[in-house]
Amino acid sequence: MSTVSLRVENLRVWYRTLRGDVQALDDVTFAVADGEIMGLAGESGSMSAMNPTRKIGKMVQELLESRGVGFGAMRVELDRRLELVELSRDVLDRYPIELSGGMKQRMVMVLSTLLNPSLLIADEVTSALDVSTQKAVAETLVGFRDRGFVKSMIVITHDVSLVYQIADSIMVMYAGKLAEKAPTDVLVGAPRHPYTQLLISSLPEVGVRYAEKRLTGIPGTPPSLLRPPVGCRFRDRCPLAFEKCLEEPPFVEIEPDHFVACWKAS
Repeated sequence: MSTVSLRVENLRVWYRTLRGDVQALDDVTFAVADGEIMGLAGESGSMSAMNPTRKIGKMVQELLESRGVGFGAMRVELDRRLELVELSRDVLDRYPIELSGGMKQRMVMVLSTLLNPSLLIADEVTSALDVSTQKAVAETLVGFRDRGFVKSMIVITHDVSLVYQIADSIMVMYAGKLAEKAPTDVLVGAPRHPYTQLLISSLPEVGVRYAEKRLTGIPGTPPSLLRPPVGCRFRDRCPLAFEKCLEEPPFVEIEPDHFVACWKAS
């Protein structure tokens, strides 16, 4: 049995708003194995990890000192990692606003992995980047795992096509609940949850002219998490919904390492 970098059991998260308490996560259980890159497909978000009022070198120094590590002791390794992501050393004397979007993301990756963490959580790490820069950042993430700079990763994104390129497994969430989790090739090639199926069918296909074939979205909108509906939270938008969907489906293993929460998946 493989060891794990993270195990989460029955996680529930609420946050308070002026309109009431929002249940962002409801009874979520999963694990991330050592060496695994797990993609988490969720709602669109953002990633901002650099203080705009600090020079980047100062941020690195403060990070290291907060962990009891001297800046001088890490300078050679810092320079090596900057070179690996094709950033010059003088980037340390600049403010974040002086960097392009791709440069910021590569700098964030260096900052986040400088002390070789067991787990890196990358939240929308390629948002607001052009396609070629997205690919470069994604390849850098994989390279950092392969070089041992970080043991395991959770890559949170609304872009399934991104995690398809780099993830070993993908977990799909809908309205605070787990919908499906499987090895990447299985989830993309043979999704079993209707929400996952609709997500995959909305992805562009290579070589297809969309003047002839229109991409389809998912009709309807997600439910409010202030007052989540009973039963399956996808049922109001689901083409397969039936009476039993008024009961909440369990998140069960239907095949080895393939988990689904849907009454019609088995």
